Amino acid sequence: MHDFGKLAKEGVKSAGAWPVQFGTITVADGIAMGTPGMRFSLTSRDIIADSIEAAMGGHNVDAFVAIGGCDKNMPGSMIAIANMDIPAIFAYGGTIAPGNLDGKDIDLVSVFEGIGKWNHGDMTAEDVKRLECNACPGPGGCGGMYTANTMATAIEVLGMSLPGSSSHPAESADKKEDIEAAGRAVVKMLELGLKPSDILTREAFEDAITVTMALGGSTNATLHLLAIAHAANVDLSLEDFNTIQERVPHLADLKPSGQYVFQDLYEVGGVPAVMKYLLANGFLHGDRITCTGKTVAENLADFADLTPGQKVIMPLENPKRADGPLIILNGNLAPDGAVAKVSGVKVRRHVGPAKVFDSEEDAIQAVLTDEIVDGDVVVVRFVGPKGGPGMPEMLSLSSMIVGKGQGDKVALLTDGRFSGGTYGLVVGHIAPEAQDGGPIAYLRTGDIVTVDQDTKEISMAVSEEELEKRKAETTLPPLYSRGVLGKYAHIVSSASRGAVTDFWNMDKSGKK
Repeated sequence: MHDFGKLAKEGVKSAGAWPVQFGTITVADGIAMGTPGMRFSLTSRDIIADSIEAAMGGHNVDAFVAIGGCDKNMPGSMIAIANMDIPAIFAYGGTIAPGNLDGKDIDLVSVFEGIGKWNHGDMTAEDVKRLECNACPGPGGCGGMYTANTMATAIEVLGMSLPGSSSHPAESADKKEDIEAAGRAVVKMLELGLKPSDILTREAFEDAITVTMALGGSTNATLHLLAIAHAANVDLSLEDFNTIQERVPHLADLKPSGQYVFQDLYEVGGVPAVMKYLLANGFLHGDRITCTGKTVAENLADFADLTPGQKVIMPLENPKRADGPLIILNGNLAPDGAVAKVSGVKVRRHVGPAKVFDSEEDAIQAVLTDEIVDGDVVVVRFVGPKGGPGMPEMLSLSSMIVGKGQGDKVALLTDGRFSGGTYGLVVGHIAPEAQDGGPIAYLRTGDIVTVDQDTKEISMAVSEEELEKRKAETTLPPLYSRGVLGKYAHIVSSASRGAVTDFWNMDKSGKK
C-alpha cells in the first residue's frame, strides 16, 4: 500500500501538482475474527474516517487520493471524502489471487470452514494446516465477492473510483497503472471544480445497490452504503435495498455462494463489462457524472462487453436468482429491520427453537460440543454496535456451522454482523439491538423463531403480554465505558441507520 502511495504521488506530480503522503490505521479482520479484537473492526471505520478528515483538514489540502484495501478502510475513506467534500478519488489496492490446493481454488474462508470440518472429523489437523499455508498466495483484498470487493465495486459504481479499477488484481500491471492514474485524475477534478457532492447523488447510490445485488455482494454493503449516504446527505434507507432487490436479478456466480473469484471477473471484462450489460438493459442511470468528469455512459463506452461464452456472469434471461440476494427482513424480532444474504440458500422458510447466547464465544463452544442440532435457530445477541461494542462479525461461528454440514439446517441470527465470506441461513444487523432494548434482548432459549425469505419475515412466537413481562424482569447490561470502544458505544447509531457516529443531522429528540 505504501508503494501504491508512491505511484499515486507520481501521478499527481505528472499532472502539475505537489503530493504529500499520509497514513492511517486499519484492522485486519482475518486476524481479529473470532476474538475480542473483532470489536475494533467496525469501530475502525469511523476512526479511519475521522483521521483522514483531521489530516486533510488540518493541512488544508486542495484534493486527495485515498488508497485502501480492506473492508473498513474503504467505507472509512468514503465517509471522509463525503464529509470533506473537496476533490477526491478512492483507489482500491486490488483483489488477492486465489490460493490453490490439490488443483482446487481456495481462499481465506476455506480455512475457517476447515476448522468446522476438522471438528466434525472430516479433516485432519494436517489438512487444515495445508489449507492455511496455501489459501493466501500474496497481497490483496479477500478474493470472493466478500466485503472488500463488494465495497470496491460499489465505490466504482458510485463514480468515486476510476472506471475498471475495482476489479484489477493487486499484483497486476493494470493495478499499478490505475493507482498512478488516480493521482492524475484527482488533479483534473481540482481543475474542473468537481466535488464528491456532485457525484454522490441519490441515483449514484441506487446504481451502487443495483450492481451489489447483481454481483451478490456482502451484507455489510447495507451498513456502509447507509453510512456513506449519511455523510453525503443523501436520503437512503433499508427499504431502498428491498425495492431494488425485488427488480434486480443475481447474475454473478462468485464466491461465497458461487464457484468463481473476483480475479475471474476481471478476466472476463471486470466491473465495467457488468455495468455495460446492466446499463444496456435499463438497470443503471447512465447520465450521472463521475470522478473522471464524464458520465457513466461515456466512461463505459471505452470498455469491452463481457467476454463471449464466459460463465462468471449469468445472462438476465437465466440468472442465478430471479431477484437480488440481499434482503431486508422485518417482524416482531426486528421492528427496525435485519439483513440476510440468501444467495445459494435453498431453505425458503425456517421455523425452529431458539438457542440464545450472549456472546459468540459461548455459541462457538455449543457448536463444537454438538449442542446445536438440525432445526435449531442459534441467536447471538448483545453484539450490536453498542452492545459489542463494535458489532463484531460472526465468520468463525458461521463457518463452523457450514463446516459441520449444518449450513442449510441451522439458522444463525444476531444483532452483530457477518463477514462477506459468510453464507448459509444467516440473518444479521437485527435492530433495535439487544443493548438498546430491542425484542432480541428478551428472546429465550426454546422460543420458536420464524425466518421467511419470501415474505421477508423474522418473528418470534412470543405474545406482546409475555414480552412486556420479560422486559420488566430483565436488567440490560451497562454500556461499555472505557477507551475508544466506550466512546463508540455511547455515540454510535443503530445498524438500521448505518452505525454512524456523527451528529450533524441528529434530530431534536437526540435520535441518530
